[in-house]
Amino acid sequence: MDFIIPLSCAFIVSFMAIRWVIPIAEKVGLVDIPAGRKQHSGRVPLIGGFAIYLSVLTTSMVFIPNSQALNIYLVSASLLLFIGVLDDKYDIPVRYRLVAQVIVASMMIFGAGFYLKDLGNLFGFGLISLSVVGVFFTVIAVIGAINAFNMVDGIDGLAGMLSLISFAGLAFLLSRVGSEWFLLPLLFIAALIAYLMFNLGWPTKILRKVFMGDAGSMLIGLTVVWLLVIGVSEGVEAFRPVTALYFIAIPLMDMAAIMFRRINKGDSPFKPDRDHLHHIFMRAGFTPRQSLVIISLCASLMTIVGVVSELYQVPEVIMFISFIIIFALYSYAIQHAWQIISRFRSRFL
Repeated sequence: MDFIIPLSCAFIVSFMAIRWVIPIAEKVGLVDIPAGRKQHSGRVPLIGGFAIYLSVLTTSMVFIPNSQALNIYLVSASLLLFIGVLDDKYDIPVRYRLVAQVIVASMMIFGAGFYLKDLGNLFGFGLISLSVVGVFFTVIAVIGAINAFNMVDGIDGLAGMLSLISFAGLAFLLSRVGSEWFLLPLLFIAALIAYLMFNLGWPTKILRKVFMGDAGSMLIGLTVVWLLVIGVSEGVEAFRPVTALYFIAIPLMDMAAIMFRRINKGDSPFKPDRDHLHHIFMRAGFTPRQSLVIISLCASLMTIVGVVSELYQVPEVIMFISFIIIFALYSYAIQHAWQIISRFRSRFL
């Protein structure tokens, strides 16, 4: 029960930070205005990410033992948050965001010393060692995770709920091996709950609506991948590399599928559109809240499968093949969404 106080503090700081920063965000123009793909109502402050960052920054410095790795994480998070705020305000080019992501990946690798040294026994023939290639593999993983959470942030609560689910799985497995890092995902969970109260208007719509913004989604993506790399690192070994796929399954699969479709069309993989999983659900007749619940349940199921498989040491080759099959089924379902929906409606509606 030692974590009750830090969790309470993280929630209170995040809640109060949102209330405090809203007038400042409106004054400086850090708001999301409905236009094009953005179909919400009114000018919504983009300060959820900043409030989450402020909460985790203050509480982690108080409750998590100080270390070089923690300090490097906080500096990396600060840099990415700054770039995200600039993007929310000025819509900066993708290449600037990518440069910042490469920099924070380099800080994690060369500063904190965390990178993927192997991929585990994915194919059943023994450990797949990465050696120096692990550095480049980690950079790609960092960029992928950051953009996966950034791209999935399309309807109220989605990025927050998916990251909360990922953090829950990470906190459980990290605490199980006694890692001091287990508190960081718990602090994020507390801060995210405060954010979701404003974002979703729960339990009361009296709270002013706010968005996470690119600053928040990129901060979350960085933190998730940071903890994933730590979790598989030598000396921690909270879980095997293949388990990480299950913790970020929905954002990862959605990003991979959407980027593949964009490239097939001859478009930039980073070009915004309305073909994400949540958009398909809504075009199929589901409300945004129903889409949020369904997608969150799917993400929860994937995380639970990952955790249970880790607890019972399911062979990595089985976990990997299962994930590939799930991804293949997901890709097929997305590409044939309308046929599947039509059959569903004709049989059950």
